[in-house]
Amino acid sequence: MIEKKITDDIGILILDNPPQNYLLEPEFIPVSELRKWLEENHLKALVIAGSGRHFSGGANLDSIYTMAEAVDPMEGRMEKGKELLNYLEDLNIPVAAAISGVCFGGGLEIALACHIRICSENALFAFPETNQGLMPGLGGTFRLGERLSLQDSLKMILGGDMINAEEALLLKVVDTIVKNEEPLPYTLHFLRKITEGRPLKIINYVMQTLQNIKRLPPEESMREETRMFCDLARIESDRRKTNTQ
Repeated sequence: MIEKKITDDIGILILDNPPQNYLLEPEFIPVSELRKWLEENHLKALVIAGSGRHFSGGANLDSIYTMAEAVDPMEGRMEKGKELLNYLEDLNIPVAAAISGVCFGGGLEIALACHIRICSENALFAFPETNQGLMPGLGGTFRLGERLSLQDSLKMILGGDMINAEEALLLKVVDTIVKNEEPLPYTLHFLRKITEGRPLKIINYVMQTLQNIKRLPPEESMREETRMFCDLARIESDRRKTNTQ
């Protein structure tokens, strides 16, 4: 269900369950497996995309009902899915969603956990769960509510409204719209542009500092920025001394 690729120090996770790339499990890749792959390959960025025409239609309803009836508590499997999305959101490398076609339900929850969302002109977004007697369950309500007004959040979540790419851009659900065949190539080009030639430590520190804006009080966040700056300055000074010897 997940295909892993690497190009130019950028990892690509392909949701591969065509035609709509339904998610069979909330934890679509184990966190331990993803962490090991990222660290062993010293990846500078990560892209999540769908196989074929669509990003992801979300969870297959049959798999949800099977989970609900299973002996093992459903909550445990949902928590694993939330831990995965939290891990993606907290990564100290840029994580981007390259979105084509449908991005519904759990697929939209994955996209919202990414730092950057680039979509095709024909992309469609929705939380259709309430039409099936459900609601988002992997943090999607929280993440959408961070970006949208209460009114717009209610329209999408409780109303089950579907929005197109232009509406998603206006609401800041996505950051950029590109031609239909270009989300993945454009996303890779963008990530190369901001990471190529940059040491991984600088990427990690910049990401960590930007994440600290939400995590820490302002004074502590700025103190951490200064600490990282000084650390990088010492590393660069040592490198220059070594090169001149």
